[in-house]
Amino acid sequence: MKKLITFGIFIGGLVGGGIGTLLDHGNQFGIWTILLSTVGSLGGIWLGIQLNNYF
Repeated sequence: MKKLITFGIFIGGLVGGGIGTLLDHGNQFGIWTILLSTVGSLGGIWLGIQLNNYF
């Protein structure tokens, strides 16, 4: 369970941060980057828990 959640946090934060960086025109510390990275990480936690319940 712990590995799936950690993997979800990593991938969700990476994808969310990448999308936020595009929206902030390359600024890695912009508000969109931080916000979408947080949302992506929370989504990754949720997905990791759901995958753990499935498998």
